[in-house]
Amino acid sequence: MELETIIGLETHIQLRTKSKLFCSCSNDGENQLPNTTICPICLGHPGTLPVLNKQALDYAILMALALHMEIGADLKFDRKNYFYPDLPKGYQISQFDQPVGKNGFLSIFGSNFQKKIQIERLHLEEDAAKNIHSTDKTLVDYNRGGTPLIEIVSCPDLTSPQEAKAYMQELRLLARYLGVSDADMEKGHLRCDANISLRPIGEQKYWPKTEIKNINSFRFVEKALIFEVARQKQLWLSDEPPSQQSTRGWDAQTGTTYEQRLKEESNDYRFFPEPDLPPLHISSGYLEQIRHQLVELPAEKRARFKKEFELVGADVEVLVEDYLVADYFEKVMSELQDWLNTEMIDDEDGAAKLAKNKLKLARTAFGWITTELFKLMKEAKEEIGQIKITPENMAEFITLVYLNKINSSAAQIILQEMYFSGADPEHVLEEKNLSMISGNDELSTIINQIIINNPEQANDYRTGKSSLLQYFIGLAMKETKGRADPQILARLFKAKLNIE
Repeated sequence: MELETIIGLETHIQLRTKSKLFCSCSNDGENQLPNTTICPICLGHPGTLPVLNKQALDYAILMALALHMEIGADLKFDRKNYFYPDLPKGYQISQFDQPVGKNGFLSIFGSNFQKKIQIERLHLEEDAAKNIHSTDKTLVDYNRGGTPLIEIVSCPDLTSPQEAKAYMQELRLLARYLGVSDADMEKGHLRCDANISLRPIGEQKYWPKTEIKNINSFRFVEKALIFEVARQKQLWLSDEPPSQQSTRGWDAQTGTTYEQRLKEESNDYRFFPEPDLPPLHISSGYLEQIRHQLVELPAEKRARFKKEFELVGADVEVLVEDYLVADYFEKVMSELQDWLNTEMIDDEDGAAKLAKNKLKLARTAFGWITTELFKLMKEAKEEIGQIKITPENMAEFITLVYLNKINSSAAQIILQEMYFSGADPEHVLEEKNLSMISGNDELSTIINQIIINNPEQANDYRTGKSSLLQYFIGLAMKETKGRADPQILARLFKAKLNIE
């Protein structure tokens, strides 16, 4: 029997606001002592009233706009009723039939897929508290209770664990570009419930789905779904396909899912309008104010970088993965144009050369930034926003490399000095005397002396041992302390050895 996989994701993203969703308590409870960022409102004490955090609403609308969603003109909040120790009020304030956004999409891609995933809805809700389980007791930290979340519910358009992982990674990137969340899965800022079912290929109806709860890393999202596909496939092959919806947990240590309970339906939560919060009307003017806060999104930046810098997709992805890295690279490229225009000002063909070598220029900058600079950052445990090398100085450094004014070993010395001191590359170049020896007269003197000092090898080269050329080049590089161009040395040695 041929089966196809149907996956839909419910993703919770913790918003990066200063205070909680309905009270003024700090939204930094994860970094504070347990049960210290709490108040009567987020603890649900009698007589308290919630007040909506406007910044959270702004962030929710901004995210919905980035996901190409329809923004409701009229919004309201609802009570989702259920009992659990992490929910002191006995209900969660969420949104049911009038969410922030509906009917959007997110484009994803991978090595063997590129598709548009439809998104059903995006709504605001408060987070529950955090249960801390041990062998003999469960403790509750209410710091997280009331934290603002957006829940994004995808349509069942995902057809593989790899697509699900890519979808989650793209959502994280989007949230970080917009600045609405750090979206760090390991810290619980981004959480995922995955709904999965299988059905015979060609069949239109959906079979009962299984929900895998609170998966906390991209790798585990993929692994949990891979396991669940295999588990459900075995049920189908045994003629025992799932007959009712269920909820399962993910055990990272065993790499398996385990049954928790039968899955509830929405009517089990007895949703009804939140009586303590008035309905909201979203005016066109307010919506336009939020729309103006949109930045260039990852998909748009990828397309522009490919066109503008002629980089391949894998290289573009390395840059776009961190918007600060992408911004730094773009500033370097902009400064680089100015540096090269200055260097080529007396060259009638300078502009033509610049255009012709655009790809080489971009790849040179990309290579030094993502290899040598990233290596220094990793060793220093720093992010791109913390480094001392300005985009202007990096562009000046790339210019020295591009125009062959320094060789690779000298370049690494200069970059390291720039990294730790923030020095200008030209100053390091002069101070350490690392510039390339380009004058033929100076090189010819060195070459002549090497040939005189190595008559036997010179004679062997002339009689056919061409591999000795590398021996001579090595001696010259040692003599010049690596400041000579090996290609120029090769040309000069050939000329000298063949005529003498």
